[in-house]
Amino acid sequence: MRYIWMIFGAILVAMLAILPRLGHHAPSPPSQQSPVREAAYSPAALAPLARPDLAKADSVVAFGLAQRGTPYAWAGTSPLTGFDCSGFIMYTFAHFGVPIPHSTSLLIDVGRPIARAEAQPGDIVVFTGTDKASTTPGHAGIVISRRGELPLRFVHASSSRREPFVKVSQVETTDYERRFMQVRRVLGPGTGMGATARAKTPAATPAATMRPPVPVVALPAHPVPLAGKSASVAPLPTVLAKRPVHRQAVARKPAAVHKVRATPKKVTKAPTPRKAAAKPAPRAVTKSSVKPRTASRKKAPVKRR
Repeated sequence: MRYIWMIFGAILVAMLAILPRLGHHAPSPPSQQSPVREAAYSPAALAPLARPDLAKADSVVAFGLAQRGTPYAWAGTSPLTGFDCSGFIMYTFAHFGVPIPHSTSLLIDVGRPIARAEAQPGDIVVFTGTDKASTTPGHAGIVISRRGELPLRFVHASSSRREPFVKVSQVETTDYERRFMQVRRVLGPGTGMGATARAKTPAATPAATMRPPVPVVALPAHPVPLAGKSASVAPLPTVLAKRPVHRQAVARKPAAVHKVRATPKKVTKAPTPRKAAAKPAPRAVTKSSVKPRTASRKKAPVKRR
């Protein structure tokens, strides 16, 4: 036990003598720092691109007319796959940041109602379905006629059998006159659509609250010496030597071939059933079949003269 304590004391003294030397580093020469160039600061460069809050009616109409010829597709919302009536309106207004629901039944409640005589480009015109008894919204389009212009024309995604694609139609002297419901305005003040469109645009940060970027100081580089020189590695040969391959010839025994004689099959004829001789069925004896015996007739006496 005494020797163990002696060894432990010697190790402790050695550690106390080595640790201070490990923590001491030689002072490194001061490195020359390269001057840091500050980036040019301009609030105009950091401000987001300006975008109008509300889309212009003429731009909406021009973009909608550019989709003419796109085929009709149920629930379609893209010119690549096709449009339905509400999908075409949603796609056209979404291009300018105005949200429109993808449902014809909800288009009767967007924006605010407008008289038919005051319809102007960019308004939405809503119609009923093709059924004569229908009273609910079933079709819609975008007005392209000027205010007070007749006939009232609109661009829409038609589902008719003759022309199933985006086209221009009119209300007067057509079946749309009977199906007309209402005109809705979604562009301009008082529609309630501008607040939703402006919410998508990030607000510009004022220049007073913005701070210039903080310059980053480059850290000095310390060269780290290697512990030892790396041993030279011999290059690998580009061509590998071929080794002879020893193959043992194995004598194979010919497989025994067993001839199988085909035995003729015996053809057995099925015995022909013999027809049983038809025996007369026993005749039932009834009272009606038994003939009653008739009494013997008595011969009349012969009269002699």
